[in-house]
Amino acid sequence: MTFRPKFITFDCYGTLTFFDMAGAARRIYGETLSEPAMQLFIKNFAACRLDEVLGAWKPYAEIVHNALERTCKKNGVTFREEDAFQIYNEVPTWGPHPDVPAGLDKVAKEIPLVILSNAMNSQIMSNVEKLGAPFYKVITAEETGTYKPQMNGFEYMLDVLGCGPEDITHVSSSFRYDLMTAYDLGIRSKVWVNRGHEPANPFYGYEEIKDISGLPGVFGL
Repeated sequence: MTFRPKFITFDCYGTLTFFDMAGAARRIYGETLSEPAMQLFIKNFAACRLDEVLGAWKPYAEIVHNALERTCKKNGVTFREEDAFQIYNEVPTWGPHPDVPAGLDKVAKEIPLVILSNAMNSQIMSNVEKLGAPFYKVITAEETGTYKPQMNGFEYMLDVLGCGPEDITHVSSSFRYDLMTAYDLGIRSKVWVNRGHEPANPFYGYEEIKDISGLPGVFGL
């Protein structure tokens, strides 16, 4: 029998919203870096952002600022505060992956949708409005006081929803930010959206879909 959760919970940036940090970096540094150097810069920038969210909560503007400053230092590039500000201000302008609106709309008719995102309250609703489907709850790192992959945000979400890990399906394109933590918390029903960010890791137990158009089928819809 197909599992029907009380809620489907989602990562937003990268999974639903096209998270274009790589493009933002290219728009600033692409004319001054060779392609191999640019690719290394993008890789280092992603790693530094992950490292920055593992500590105590701070505004996401500081996450971007610190990660970009560290990346510039590591790659021998001049850091400018206005570049970090430009990247941060791009985030609310980003829209969904093309497959998202139709896939979400079909599922939303049957099961409440929830977002748990590493975002500021002032950022996220601009992105959510572009997704084209209703959400029961949108929970941010600013609200929970921690960023994923830390557990507290997931625990906070379950408390707000009034349910346990056995009652939800969590959907993400990232093991490192979402699915590893979901596994550790006992969330058995997990869906990996394979957007090419990370390699498959079957140890963590999930259903794989190539994009959100495959999500209705997970629930027999």
